[in-house]
Amino acid sequence: MINYTIYKNENSNQWVTFVHGAGGSSSIWFKQIRDFQKHYNILLLDLRGHGNSNEQIKRAFHKKYTFKSIANDVLEVLDFLKIEASHFVGISLGTIVIRQLAETHPERVKSMILGGAILKMNFRSQILMRLGNIFKYVLPYLVLYKFFAFVIMPNKNHKQSRLLFINEAKKLYQKEFIRWFKLTAEINPILKWFRQVEVNVPTLYVMGEEDYMFLPSVRKVVEKHYKTSKLFVIEHCGHVVNVEKPIIFNNQVISFINATS
Repeated sequence: MINYTIYKNENSNQWVTFVHGAGGSSSIWFKQIRDFQKHYNILLLDLRGHGNSNEQIKRAFHKKYTFKSIANDVLEVLDFLKIEASHFVGISLGTIVIRQLAETHPERVKSMILGGAILKMNFRSQILMRLGNIFKYVLPYLVLYKFFAFVIMPNKNHKQSRLLFINEAKKLYQKEFIRWFKLTAEINPILKWFRQVEVNVPTLYVMGEEDYMFLPSVRKVVEKHYKTSKLFVIEHCGHVVNVEKPIIFNNQVISFINATS
């Protein structure tokens, strides 16, 4: 089972589960814990091979990674803790994991808050994936990861987020990076399905105004899925909204969860 951490609130029966992106860990939510614990029980997860998911756990996941199998890792923790349903907050690639879980087990997902959501790979991101596939067995993974981080978070005000993810990525291994990178092979068809099919789960997209790679596609999807989805754009902010603008992020997400509880 993947590593998890819980923070209990004895006055609440509501759970909020946080799902980080590829190369990150549960530590990226350090600016959320205090505010959210005032209102809810918190579940932090370390996805396969990330954070405190130890070497034994990494060896256990020897089969090909898929978004469905990774979502099932999350479901396994919920079952173990006897959490019938939770609100889910994700960032970057973690938003795809949450959306996959809502696809297969919508009754377990009270609401989805998708920060820096990935719904379509634009031309620039397609080029990144091709370069990664060419060089993933040649270059050290950290060189590739630093390059990807700079392309996705290029501005000066993105520096904190960029460095945070690079430092977390140092805890990965080359083989683990390659396993996760191979997920890109299935990302286009699964994102196409997500854009076309609306799940009946209240959804809030929280995007940075400067998230040039992913914001345009989110705008289009919210226009199409207006019955269940809302979009909040944070000014002067990049991809990792929860780190760059934590006060705004926390206030918006808590308000949304309270409205859907």
